Amino acid sequence: MRRQLSLGAFLMATGHHVAAWRHPDVPADPMDFSSYRRAAQIAEAACFDALFVADSVAAPTDALASHSARSTYFEPLTLLSALSAVTEHIGLIATATTSYNEPYHVARKFASLDHLSGGRAGWNLVTSDAAAEAGNFGRQAHIPHAERYARAREFQQVVQGLWDSWADNAFVRDKASGLFHRPDGVRALNHAGEHFRVKGPLNVARSPQGRPVLVQAGSSQAGRELAAQTAEVVFTAQPSLVRAQAFYADLKDRLAAYGRHEDSLKIMPGVFVVVGHSQAEAEEKFQQFQERVDPRVGVGLLGRMLGNFDLSGYPLDGPLPELPPTEDGQRSRQQLLTELAGNEQLTLAQLGRRIAGGRGHYSLIGTATHIADELQAWFEGRGADGFNVLVPHLPLGLEDFAHQVVPELQRRGLFRRQYQGRTLRQHLGLQRPANPFFTERGQP
Repeated sequence: MRRQLSLGAFLMATGHHVAAWRHPDVPADPMDFSSYRRAAQIAEAACFDALFVADSVAAPTDALASHSARSTYFEPLTLLSALSAVTEHIGLIATATTSYNEPYHVARKFASLDHLSGGRAGWNLVTSDAAAEAGNFGRQAHIPHAERYARAREFQQVVQGLWDSWADNAFVRDKASGLFHRPDGVRALNHAGEHFRVKGPLNVARSPQGRPVLVQAGSSQAGRELAAQTAEVVFTAQPSLVRAQAFYADLKDRLAAYGRHEDSLKIMPGVFVVVGHSQAEAEEKFQQFQERVDPRVGVGLLGRMLGNFDLSGYPLDGPLPELPPTEDGQRSRQQLLTELAGNEQLTLAQLGRRIAGGRGHYSLIGTATHIADELQAWFEGRGADGFNVLVPHLPLGLEDFAHQVVPELQRRGLFRRQYQGRTLRQHLGLQRPANPFFTERGQP
């Protein structure tokens, strides 16, 4: 079969544009479940591979927090569990940090979601970049970058081991004999490492997919290496095809060192999309959001993305100040935004407005044909295996993409017209992993 791209619908409260909640066509309440339900069903009707929900375990408390709709939102696993009941096929990917969780909690919750959804769960493993999260978990400071990734690697090993606690056929449930599960069909993990001591086994049967799909989003060197070792999907922010191709080649080349084939990892850059029936209509739609951006809110968003720097004391019409490399923020995103500001000679206010929609992701504003051309170029040019789609407002922005861009991709033979399977792994073309602790017959 011809290689086909994957599509994720990145859901974020009222939409990805920082001013989306102020638009008259957008429900202003980010806790409105009906908007999420409608967005999920729009994406499923268009045969998207998955829904994706990001997360943070801290609320913004700066002076401009009261002007942002990002101060309150659903916990991702709870939200996706609800959405699993109103969808049938689409994958459900939630973010959970390794910095402020325990492996047993994460393993149990995602295994439960996989059972509830019939095999559609995915875990986006992050190490947290918001220093403010530390204070909510008894820490004075955020865990240093190198330690976060060492902890994350061990965390992932423990979670995977717990997911493999049971043989696939361990549960016989024989009412006549009274045997519920085979004694040799379960194993304790007995993990004792630098960061965690976990006995196991997990109190959830092995999930329909074997294991939920493992997703990562780090683009630093440490993040890339962790992804090459463990990830099955990588979300990334890349500003151009050339940069995307370099990232794609680098990450795929790292797989061989871990005995992995390049098809075992899907790379899905984020793309911020505004669709119109004409170029002028698309630009007009985008400007309706841009004109609602409070410059201070844009700069506040910029400061958080640069690594939680307070930029409020700098003039809005001045350049981005020189910033020290951050240990606790998004290193790769800081580099991307610093280069953008320098290359285009943007003031602070201009840079804040520039990222108000896509937050540094590649942006496409135009007709369905133009957008499909660009996605096809990235896909066929080995810059992407698919895309994580960001829209300015939900659910209408996603509806525009589903009704205009998806049919164009289908017409070109680049995207499915109907689901060929029921699980997220099947949508992504990923194999169901064998349990390394049991034979195919379920023997230890």
